Amino acid sequence: MNLLLDTQAFLWLATEPERVPARAVRVVKEPSNELFLSVASIWEMAIKRSIGKLSGEMGLADLVSLAREKLGLRILDMTAAHAFLTEHLPFHHRDPFDRLLVAQARAENMAIVSSDSLLDDYGVRRIWGADRHPRATRRQGRRGT
Repeated sequence: MNLLLDTQAFLWLATEPERVPARAVRVVKEPSNELFLSVASIWEMAIKRSIGKLSGEMGLADLVSLAREKLGLRILDMTAAHAFLTEHLPFHHRDPFDRLLVAQARAENMAIVSSDSLLDDYGVRRIWGADRHPRATRRQGRRGT
């Protein structure tokens, strides 16, 4: 299975793997799965670093390079086709980087490794915690149960 890491999942896997649920770690480490990081996520991290919203002990290029070696990560380029797909996505999520990741996942037939349950409304497979129906969990949380 091809797996696309969202930005937060990448950062946690690379720097704080204890924050990633065991299920996601199992799937990421499964040898038959291919792991990808989008150029969109690299761009998002670069912007956040430049405005002081993301810090780290090593430079971004070094962090990505180290993660590529450690996780066997491949880089997924952005294409015009990916960008065009975002035009037709409903606005369940307002973050342009996450919307682009959804478009890439759909176009490339990938599952997304992410803690963001808003992505579930786009019909892409999301890998994260326990095997539960994510919409039921989210609805219960909204009602306070």
